[in-house]
Amino acid sequence: MNINHRRLVLATTALCAASFAAHAWARQTEPTPPASAATEVEAVVVVGSQIKGAKVNAALPVTLVGEDQIRASGAVSGDDLFRTIPQMGDVNFNSQYLPGSSNSARGDVGSVNLRNLGIGNTLVLLNGRRVVTHPTSQANDNLVPVLTYNSNAIPVTGLKRMEVLRDGAAAIYGADAVAGVVNTVLRDDIDGVTASIQYGTAEGTNLQDYNFNVFGGKNFAEGRGNISAFVSYDARSHLRSKDQTYTASLDRRPLFAGTRFDGATSLDGRSTTTPWVYAQTTQSFGTVRQGTTALTSSAGYFHIQPSSFPGCQLNISGGLCIDDGALATAGVDRDLRFDSAALNTTVIPSVKRSNVFLTGHYDVTDNVTVFGELGFYHAKTNAQQAPIATLSSGVISIPASNYWNPFGPVTFANGTANPNRLPNLNAPAAGLSLTLRGYTFADLGPTEVDVTNDQYRVLGGVRGEKFGFDWESAFIYSEAKADDISDNISNTKLYAQLALSTPDAYNVFNGSNINSPSGADTTVNSQAAIDAIKVKVKRRTKSTLASWDFKVSRPDLFSLPAGDVGVASGVELRRETQLDDRDSRIDGTTTFTDPISGVVLSDLINSSINPDTKGHRTVASTYLEFAAPLVSPEMSIPLVHRLEVQLAGRYEHYSDFGSTAKPKVAAAWDLVDGVRVRGSWAQGFRAPNLEQINATVVSRSNTRTDYIFCEADLRAKRITAFSSCSRSLLTTARRAGNPDLDPEESTTLSYGLVFEPRFIPSNFGKFTFTVDYWKVKQKGLIGVFGEGNALILDYLLRQSGSSNPNVIRAAPTADDIAAFAGTGLTAAGQVLYVNDQYTNLQPQDVEGLDLGLMWRLNTDRFGDFDLSLNAAHLMKYYQSPSPGIAELLKARADGKINAGTTITGGGSLLNQNGKPEWKGSASLTWRYKQLTVGGFTQYVGGYDDTDLIDSAGVPWAVDSQLTANLYAEYDLAKAATQLRLGVRNITDKDPPLSSTGYDGTVYSPYARYWYFSIKKQF
Repeated sequence: MNINHRRLVLATTALCAASFAAHAWARQTEPTPPASAATEVEAVVVVGSQIKGAKVNAALPVTLVGEDQIRASGAVSGDDLFRTIPQMGDVNFNSQYLPGSSNSARGDVGSVNLRNLGIGNTLVLLNGRRVVTHPTSQANDNLVPVLTYNSNAIPVTGLKRMEVLRDGAAAIYGADAVAGVVNTVLRDDIDGVTASIQYGTAEGTNLQDYNFNVFGGKNFAEGRGNISAFVSYDARSHLRSKDQTYTASLDRRPLFAGTRFDGATSLDGRSTTTPWVYAQTTQSFGTVRQGTTALTSSAGYFHIQPSSFPGCQLNISGGLCIDDGALATAGVDRDLRFDSAALNTTVIPSVKRSNVFLTGHYDVTDNVTVFGELGFYHAKTNAQQAPIATLSSGVISIPASNYWNPFGPVTFANGTANPNRLPNLNAPAAGLSLTLRGYTFADLGPTEVDVTNDQYRVLGGVRGEKFGFDWESAFIYSEAKADDISDNISNTKLYAQLALSTPDAYNVFNGSNINSPSGADTTVNSQAAIDAIKVKVKRRTKSTLASWDFKVSRPDLFSLPAGDVGVASGVELRRETQLDDRDSRIDGTTTFTDPISGVVLSDLINSSINPDTKGHRTVASTYLEFAAPLVSPEMSIPLVHRLEVQLAGRYEHYSDFGSTAKPKVAAAWDLVDGVRVRGSWAQGFRAPNLEQINATVVSRSNTRTDYIFCEADLRAKRITAFSSCSRSLLTTARRAGNPDLDPEESTTLSYGLVFEPRFIPSNFGKFTFTVDYWKVKQKGLIGVFGEGNALILDYLLRQSGSSNPNVIRAAPTADDIAAFAGTGLTAAGQVLYVNDQYTNLQPQDVEGLDLGLMWRLNTDRFGDFDLSLNAAHLMKYYQSPSPGIAELLKARADGKINAGTTITGGGSLLNQNGKPEWKGSASLTWRYKQLTVGGFTQYVGGYDDTDLIDSAGVPWAVDSQLTANLYAEYDLAKAATQLRLGVRNITDKDPPLSSTGYDGTVYSPYARYWYFSIKKQF
């Protein structure tokens, strides 16, 4: 294929900020002709304009990742590929994120977050048309459910190129393209068959990857038609917690030895809900005693622990004892915390992923072509996660009749003597029922989680040319499903098993491992007792996209003195649906009413009632775009070598929301040949997603700190700083959708410079330099106040005698009263849950700078060289605090609340939590005859980890990281075979240390990775 170099230069000007491109031109199968050769022009169409062949794309900053660059990255998934692009933000949906329940997306999933503007603000296209969203939501930084396009559903090995428009494009592609657009373009028009296999492994771990790919096609009807297909299969083994030091334990204090956080107890992430049971008798009964020995606190609290631990009140069998009071996991009982990582749980799940895609086209006449796509993605993951544990907001009773209850009846109902009731108790002969305040069912072992993702896409269309216009129409239907199946415990079945007066009763009083109290439970119940309470829980989510469009374009609608004016226009109609079908034990169909307390709970021990959610909407839109040359080189105007503008507008009507119209203006001004100034201004609009509008109650549990208890501990001198406070708990937030939400509005401004020096002799190669400034202002971001902030507000108000009504607490127990004694604070009870609702927050301003350099040199003697450097500088990321957040920030600044509190949702977020100021990449590829050698380096700047703050309010600084990849490929031309050996992270650098060991939204949890591949053409 021959390419006109002048047209190619113009097209690639828009692509010069390629994130890691070894070169921005696709590698050709035929040699490039000499400059003097007569060549035919092939239109280069990239994302940014709907006008076929429009040159105005050069006004917009576009990152192009070609087929060779995709292979050079060694990426085997979309997540791998997207992480190499500096302009991509943190990846909050990822396979390393393994929540303890199905409330968030799990499995083979990756998110798209361009510019770090938030998931849901980047539009993803496949071959220029929308793709369906992943059906399972997840809370974003503002704690509202967001939906992403699943980057792992993108068939990486089937890509011809990926285009990333780093500019607001609502007027061209849709109102939700606030941050930009990612367009993935698949291979097509293949004639022949190519197969490849790849094996990779992360050094020092058990992680292994296997990849097999076949793509091929056939021309028919004398070249009038083509059918092309590819099939890819990926298999990856588990990455286990014990494979790496930074994942081997949830107690991360040893990792910070020698730092200013040396010994900080907040780094102990072991669970405070443990296999060492923590229970309570009826509070009205008071203290349970054996003779004069108190076995419970005055509030009825007690727990089981090894007899070697301090505080034992009564030794019982098996090296265990009863200690009065709650588990003091902030102090003497700290090592009773449960370390689920010690069970060698999953860090990255195993996956088996298949992608099949078929494309075809046929020229019915010289002016009419029918075309179609058929795609299918299937992935199944398996993970072993932490064992099931109780929630503080969903406690269950243990009947007095329980065979193992130490305070049970003297004689069971069947007349047999109770061998496990402790002698000489002041408890009634009928025994005492108990409340299970905290317990991890570790004897069930790790929780098995199997997630199946399916996605398919069917497209049929027709295109042609009439009256000088290119026209095209297509219908697409796409569907995505996710089935999340995991182990859990039925409250109904558990209560029945706890009520038994025989040895088959479930025993929560048998302790764990006296020799390793934080590790695996070695005092397990019988398999019959385990099987009797265990259930499989299924969450099924589904999203669909049905879309029809008709569009026309013409590059020469009419002529101006500077050239032809192009136009594009079209109409689109789409229908979107989302279904979140919870298990009947969660959605309220099957509930559990505690026979003793009368409390109504879901029928799962670790989940609150969470109703199903469903919704749909229809969106109709129309757009109009013009590309106009105002000045051409032939006009010989000083300092205006060329001037082109793009004008676009789009109108959209949402069936459930209303209407919006958004404009876009872009321009490219060449001062002289080789010096281009470009800029754009656009508006955007993002409607609330279907879950944010339609959800009734969304219950989510997160570990939060109850700061009023920290303040009491500080005043009582039980701790010396908030950084040592261990009053964290699994807090349930009851969030609610809001049909009255307003849209998120945005305005985008960008301008930049492209410099292609003509004075450098051609024997030194071709250089392109770019710099682009961008700024996005968003208004009305959808979020919540947040349960963490609600607890801080409660802390502030309780110091003056009031409280936050959205924080629902139990009545203070005698133990709670004792914790506050002498502090000057009124005693607070334990948090049951926090009420919250989705709302529109204050504006957010984000701005940054993109820098790029590309160099290409072709020589006969030394081969071909391609160099690309790209840097993304985040200059500002500021979210105006809502009135409530502003009140908290002021209170902290005034010293009314401790500087060690973590307030989220306001102020400058720059350089915090996965938002570094600098990210960059560079690549160099050398080709000589049959040998290709490539190197790639990536830099991620340091940032602050606000989950780890010292007493002065200064957070932990996550270090920057510079990594390098290297590969070599040899082409056995006679055998039509290529052999490649590559290594990622050649210097074997671990991810930088953070409060969670490593930050999975930014880094992979392994270091050096080797891979080998064979590719053969048939």
